[in-house]
Amino acid sequence: MSELEIRNITKDYGVSRALHPVSINVERGEFVTILGPSGCGKSTLLRILMGISEQSGGEIWLGGKRIDTAPPEARDIAMVFQSYALFPHMSVAKNLGFGLRMKKIAKDERARRISHALEICNLSGLTDRMPRQLSGGQQQRVALARAIVMQPSLLLFDEPLSNLDAKLRDTLRHELTQLHRRIGATSIYVTHDQAEAMAMSDRIVVMNAGRVVEVGTPLELYRAPKHAFTAGFLGQTNLLHVDADGTQAQLPWHQSVNLDKTAIGPVQISVRPENIAITADENGTGTVSAVSFMGANALYTVEIGQTQVRVSQSGADHLIDAGRSVSLQFPGVVHLLNDASIREAA
Repeated sequence: MSELEIRNITKDYGVSRALHPVSINVERGEFVTILGPSGCGKSTLLRILMGISEQSGGEIWLGGKRIDTAPPEARDIAMVFQSYALFPHMSVAKNLGFGLRMKKIAKDERARRISHALEICNLSGLTDRMPRQLSGGQQQRVALARAIVMQPSLLLFDEPLSNLDAKLRDTLRHELTQLHRRIGATSIYVTHDQAEAMAMSDRIVVMNAGRVVEVGTPLELYRAPKHAFTAGFLGQTNLLHVDADGTQAQLPWHQSVNLDKTAIGPVQISVRPENIAITADENGTGTVSAVSFMGANALYTVEIGQTQVRVSQSGADHLIDAGRSVSLQFPGVVHLLNDASIREAA
């Protein structure tokens, strides 16, 4: 049995359904990210897990016990919020100790837990400071330490890094990943940031429109997504319509390639921009319509008839100007999406 089992959870607001039956299993010590665009239902699901919101149907099991009928304080879950939610009139130490006092944890044990959480969150010298005296990164560490001291069976994170600047977000992302490994907590992390999800997760649950689209490791979902939505949401890709003839198809630039699955007729494929080679060629079938230099790589938009293809070239010594003719080449095997609805629409 998994540590956490979410069984067919639904959420209705009147006649509107925010969550269709959602089922997710999380193993003990696993870091699972729920990834999706705003309004897809990921935060709604998190609030239902915490007990802040009530589901319309389904069950939640944690550690072999059903918890969705229990109040929030009895679920053995701690949550780190996007807004930190620190008590402004309490010091760092008192913020960490508040929940422990409410649970009537003995004084010596409170002190031990607080000291341990301060140490692993790099807050040892800030015990007596008030939240207003802390930076945004320090406040987020306090919010994390406050959850850790409760020693919950499940840690929930509701986009905890989204209010921070890009550089600090990268730093705390790395620290949070290391912290998770040290304490071995079972964690669910909600975000709309694809880079965050891929960098931190053991597995990613991709959601859209209140449904789970697919679940897999970051590598599985990036290299071999099953659905067009996943391919397009996790990084950049080219979703191309082609005609399959068994294990082969012809790309828009007239290159014949092998498919990773057998198919007949119109299908959709996912081709990552970084996997396409581009060469200036007066006899090429494509024309560069836009180019953006990003430092580490150059991003090209290439027009081939009515089709636009995005290409990413790393380590380029020079750029190919807009208006130039180019040849494209895709080495290897092309990934075929197996989303039936996409195939029908192609």
